[in-house]
Amino acid sequence: MPRWPSAKSTPPEPPSGSILQVKVRLLEVRPMVWRRILVPASYTLEELHGVLQVAMGWEGIHLYRFRIRAVHYGSFDLCVSSPRVPLNAFRFRKGTKITYDYDMAAFWRHEVRIEDRLDPEPGRSYPVCIAGDNTCPPEDCGGPEGYADRRHNAVGFDAMDDVATLAGLIEAIVVEKNIGLLDDPDTRWNLEEVADRIRASEPFLPNAFSRRAVNRRF
Repeated sequence: MPRWPSAKSTPPEPPSGSILQVKVRLLEVRPMVWRRILVPASYTLEELHGVLQVAMGWEGIHLYRFRIRAVHYGSFDLCVSSPRVPLNAFRFRKGTKITYDYDMAAFWRHEVRIEDRLDPEPGRSYPVCIAGDNTCPPEDCGGPEGYADRRHNAVGFDAMDDVATLAGLIEAIVVEKNIGLLDDPDTRWNLEEVADRIRASEPFLPNAFSRRAVNRRF
């Protein structure tokens, strides 16, 4: 299991050493999902994994691995090198890019770029997300290809027909006061089917990214 950053009721003292400014983006997905985060350089790859999970919005239920200079680090079940290596040990330079893969079945690949090395700010808590856009795909939706298909279906003609059907039923019941429609078994069944399909499509519709929500989880 990943080591998640622990929650604290009061901001901790700034960590000793430097802070890495990191940009992570999910590849092969449109619109682009990305985050910019500040992470203590003293964190291990295992801890960085936890940070990325929170920042991107994953649930931490699958295996993961980093690829750094042709060496793999990650989940112990993958028989790769231990991720309990501090980031400082790699002596990353500005602009260095590493790969982070999550879920070896769906294969969500991320590019992690070291943008800068900063001094910690007094009174500021780390890690922290300072920018980003778009929400990540739901877990277990079939990887980038499956996600693209389900996004297309969520805004396709069938989805629009469901919305029109629901709107028509609401108008008939609420505006026209045709309450008797709810007593018709076929109408009720149709309404339930439409509502279920609309709820299932919601995770694949465009959603605003909340930096505040991410930082609450750190």
